[in-house]
Amino acid sequence: MQNRITSLFDIELPIIQAGMIWASGWRLASAVSNAGGLGVLGAGSMYPEVLQAHIRQYKAASSKPFAVNLPLLYPDIDKHIQIIIEEKVPIVFTSAGNPKTWTGMLKSNGIKVVHVVSSSKFAQKAQEAGCDAVVAEGFEAGGHNGREETTTLVLIPAVAKAVDIPVIAAGGIGTGAQMAAALCLGAEAVQVGSRFVASHEASSHEAFKQAVVQAQEGDTKLMLKTLTPVRLLKNEFYQAVEAAENNAAGKEELAALLGRGRAKKGMFEGDMQEGELEIGQVSALINSIQPAAEIVHELWQDCQRSLQQTAAAFTH
Repeated sequence: MQNRITSLFDIELPIIQAGMIWASGWRLASAVSNAGGLGVLGAGSMYPEVLQAHIRQYKAASSKPFAVNLPLLYPDIDKHIQIIIEEKVPIVFTSAGNPKTWTGMLKSNGIKVVHVVSSSKFAQKAQEAGCDAVVAEGFEAGGHNGREETTTLVLIPAVAKAVDIPVIAAGGIGTGAQMAAALCLGAEAVQVGSRFVASHEASSHEAFKQAVVQAQEGDTKLMLKTLTPVRLLKNEFYQAVEAAENNAAGKEELAALLGRGRAKKGMFEGDMQEGELEIGQVSALINSIQPAAEIVHELWQDCQRSLQQTAAAFTH
C-alpha cells in the first residue's frame, strides 16, 4: 500500500508500533520494521546512553527505517536529542510537550517529526510547528492520555478535517477491523501499542503480558487526572489511587503515592500488585502473546478483509 505515510517513512505497510515505556526496545522495533511496519524505540524509559545502545542494536538487527518516541517533558531531553542527531535517527515521534521547542532543530538535521495530539487544536499547533504528521490518540489509549477524553471514533475525523498533514490514528486499535475503521475515518496509518505489548519481542515482564491477555472490558480506567492522566490496569496500586482520589487527595499526596519507578516496578519487573500497569482498553480484545511479525501481518490481512467485506455488503 502506498499513501502519504508509507511514502514519508519509506515503509511497506501503514502500521506503526507505539514507542511504549518498558516495552519498546530494539528487539520489538526491529521485528516490526522487518515485517514491513515502522518500529519505534520508546525513549521514555531510557537514559540517554541506554537509548544510544538500543539504536545501535537496532541498526545491527535491521536496515529498515525506524523511529524514536521522545516525551518532551522528560529530563535529559537535550542529551536524547543530541544522540538522536548523532546516530542519524530518521524519524522522531514527540509527545507530552510543545512541538515548537525541538521540531525545527530535528528537521534541520534531516529528521522527520511526528507529534502525538489529543485534540484538533493541538494538531493544528503541531502543523504550525512544522511537523510532518500527527498521531491523533483517542481516550481509549493506554499510558498517558490527553485531558480532553475524546474517543478515537470522534477524534480521527475531527483532526483529519483540521489539518493538511497526514493523520495517524491511535487509541483502542488492536485488530484489523479497527484499523480498517480508522482508515475510513481519514487516518492514513495506525499506531498500535497494547497489541505489541503482548508480543514475544516486547521487553515487558511476562507477568504483565499475561495480565494484558487476561484483561476484560472495564479492567482499565483513566486515573491521576490532577497530575497527568494515565490509563491503568486495575490492581492494588490502582485501588490505592482510587481511594485517595475519592478522598479528594491533592497533587502532592498523589505524587507521593505514585513515587518514583512505579511503572518500571510493574511493567518491567513484574510486580502485578504494587506496580503501575499502563495499558489500553483494547486489552480486552487481546487473547494471546504472538511474534511481532505475526501481529503486523495479521493486522494488515484482517484490515484488507474487513474493507473488502464492507464494500461487498453494500454492493448487494
